Amino acid sequence: MNKPLIIGVAGGTASGKSSVSRILYDAFSDRTITLLRQDDYYNDQSHMTMEERVKTNYDHPLSMDNELLVKHLKKLMLGYSIEKPVYDYTQHTRSEETEKIEPTKIIIVEGLFVLEDVKIRELLDIKIFVESDDDIRFIRRLLRDTTERGRTIDSVISQYIESVKPMHEEFVEPTKKYADIIVPDGKTNTVALDLLITKINSILNA
Repeated sequence: MNKPLIIGVAGGTASGKSSVSRILYDAFSDRTITLLRQDDYYNDQSHMTMEERVKTNYDHPLSMDNELLVKHLKKLMLGYSIEKPVYDYTQHTRSEETEKIEPTKIIIVEGLFVLEDVKIRELLDIKIFVESDDDIRFIRRLLRDTTERGRTIDSVISQYIESVKPMHEEFVEPTKKYADIIVPDGKTNTVALDLLITKINSILNA
């Protein structure tokens, strides 16, 4: 198997990373393609009490097990399958379940800190940063966390002010400088997405 094409999709919380990644994934569904979410690589906290777990700052790079992510990417590059962790947000730790991922021709890696860690960046063939207005990102996060993750409005607002916003400004926003392409407005930017799909096709067909 030839080396897979590895695409990194980074950006702030609720910026549209997942939507952009899904559009790219669907565009190449006729080929073998994998979508890895960095969120599944949050550190295992099963050894901690629930009280300790809920204090974790998930918007800091140290919350991620990037060592395992890099190890898994390298295994996939060599043609080996992996057992990807699955994160349980209700328990604030990894689920006991894992998901078997087979090597594919294209791998999309999506997450807050995909461009923050040099060891991950070095493995990426295409680096993308998805950018959206801060107010829009906050509203999206508020809706997502209250409807999908069982959070209260007050807890989401408090978390955003105390950690999400400052962590974004310190660790996520600066990684734009590493991107090959910045996609403003996420999935609505059809011009940027069409250009990306065309470029990916040209690499695959070279």
